[in-house]
Amino acid sequence: MRLLLVEDDVALGEGIHQALAREGYTVDWLKDGSRALHALRSEAFDLAVLDLGLPSLDGLEVLKRLRHEGSTLPVLVLTARDSTEDRISGLDAGADDYLIKPFDLNELKARLRALLRRNAGRARLRIEHAGINLDPASQQVAYNGQAVVLTPKEYQLLYELLSPPGRVMTREKLMQLLYGWNEEAESNTLEVHIHNLRKKFCSTLIRTIRGVGYLVEGQP
Repeated sequence: MRLLLVEDDVALGEGIHQALAREGYTVDWLKDGSRALHALRSEAFDLAVLDLGLPSLDGLEVLKRLRHEGSTLPVLVLTARDSTEDRISGLDAGADDYLIKPFDLNELKARLRALLRRNAGRARLRIEHAGINLDPASQQVAYNGQAVVLTPKEYQLLYELLSPPGRVMTREKLMQLLYGWNEEAESNTLEVHIHNLRKKFCSTLIRTIRGVGYLVEGQP
């Protein structure tokens, strides 16, 4: 899962970035609103964590423009603005959740998991499909009742393809979601991960849509 963190407080941003990276997220971090809006318009993310008090363009304005353009990306607003009016403004502008500073990192991580589940249309925590049982909270995966060991990138790729199944995911979007700005990947990296997932689960689990990308069938 690829997240965009928009936070201009360097110490806080570093702490959040490290904590979420340890959870297995691919995290890109920006410190001003204008660059954040450009990134959100041009690249693929699963979720954004957005501060409101940003230089160059206020976070609330970033959110308003994003929603005006039709984006449904889940956005968690992270801010010191704690009045009722501020919370109402943030939610009315299109925030999916609102967390007041200071906060507990475990609560932030739990709220992010909830937003990701909600965005995928699942109320339950676990993903169950075609004999696969995936638990985003623990990042444990089983297949037909047997535990399966995945690398972090294999886990991320499987999660994306199953959230939800039945969608064709383009190669470009999958690469954007798996690799942030600070990571380099070989040209055949995605194909290697797909090959490994097929070996660990089922050779027919992931279909190649030639010239487009990959698909896990919607029906188990």
